[in-house]
Amino acid sequence: MKSRINRAVSRAKYAAIGAAIGAGVGGLLGRNTASTGGAIGGLVGAIVGEKSLGVKERVESVRSRDE
Repeated sequence: MKSRINRAVSRAKYAAIGAAIGAGVGGLLGRNTASTGGAIGGLVGAIVGEKSLGVKERVESVRSRDE
């Protein structure tokens, strides 16, 4: 259960950061592109968050085997 919560929080964090960056960059061009940039940035952020958490979990499992 704890890993599911960690995964959801990680994805949400990265998605929020990605959406903010995407909306900021898109906002330089116009209102519609800000919306699209935010959506695409959120999607990319969620994907990065998922991959990042997977790597962290693998590192933790290797560390726990060594001890």
